[in-house]
Amino acid sequence: MLIGLVGSPNKGKSTLFSALTMAEAEIADYPFTTINPNLGVAYATRKCVDAELGVKCRPRNSLCTNGTRQIPVNVTDVAGLVPGASVGKGRGSQFLNDLSAADVLVLVIDASGSTDINGNPSEGSDPAVEVRMVCDELAKWLSGILLKHMQQLSKRADGAAAISEVLSGFKADEDLIKEAAGSAGLPLSYMNWSSEAAYAFSSAFLKESKPMFIAANKMDRSSREKLDSISSKLQGYAVIGCSAAIELALKKASESGSISYFPGSSEFRINKELNPEQRKALSYMGAYLRSNGATGVQQLLNLAVFSSADNIVVYPVEDEKKYTDHFGNCLPDAILMKKGSTALDLALKIHTDLAERMLYAIDARTRARLQKEYVLKDNDVIKIVSAAK
Repeated sequence: MLIGLVGSPNKGKSTLFSALTMAEAEIADYPFTTINPNLGVAYATRKCVDAELGVKCRPRNSLCTNGTRQIPVNVTDVAGLVPGASVGKGRGSQFLNDLSAADVLVLVIDASGSTDINGNPSEGSDPAVEVRMVCDELAKWLSGILLKHMQQLSKRADGAAAISEVLSGFKADEDLIKEAAGSAGLPLSYMNWSSEAAYAFSSAFLKESKPMFIAANKMDRSSREKLDSISSKLQGYAVIGCSAAIELALKKASESGSISYFPGSSEFRINKELNPEQRKALSYMGAYLRSNGATGVQQLLNLAVFSSADNIVVYPVEDEKKYTDHFGNCLPDAILMKKGSTALDLALKIHTDLAERMLYAIDARTRARLQKEYVLKDNDVIKIVSAAK
């Protein structure tokens, strides 16, 4: 899974990227800090099934802390988008292309209103304007791609398949294409769309294909009243208040051993003697956590992974009695799968050879034999049985 961080400049995208992934990203208080896209790994959290099964897990592809499984997801942070980005302004549309493979978009806005739509210092800017601008630029960018191919699209009776080929980098599903065209009231056979029609389709397709969450960042400089106002203006979007700066500071302090902090927690524990400046900073961050319940960063990630993305967690094993792999690792992997995925889809995700030779699956809890077409459930523990080579 790939989460794309997007937004206009100087909203804290690079700080949020670092807070999520602990990967190095250039952070500065001016526009266009990011030029090349940053790539990193973040960890969504879910309760592990080990306690339920009465075993102690030994993860291989993930982590587990006090019964909480941390499941890796990929995150990319691209350069800030300004009005006209779809036609090359700012850092241009090449950075829009970096988002094409993203499964989910997190649109980062400045909840404090202290930066304008171009990322310059400003007082009282409306963050909702940033959302409308970014969505507009994304739709213009996608419609521009379609219009470049409209001549060849106009010759095809199978419009959904034709668009899917043009938008192959978007993981464009034909059913989603048909849905978007229907929403926009557009035909898909021998299409000869105008720029307005292409824009209408693109807006509908992006809504269907790339769920978007709003990260109302810099909440440490904002207020609950401002957040409520932003949410009321952005009906239809999930708006999550967060402070990437505080989350990053807490993670760095935890990494250094100064404190013990688990992402998403409402508190931390101080482990060693601190100087007055450090105590003051941690006191401020502790007050923020008590007031808001958490920094919001982990909550944002979990929502993006498990809500609109419709993901479930499945644990593949090789020994259904001990819940282990062939090395003896208990519940070694926690794998994200789309709701509606089958046992065969799981086999394919593990290895193509396993899928090709698959005979059936076994539910490790009940030992029941499952057909290839079995629809996976959240927290299933599954063994794939395949024919010998």
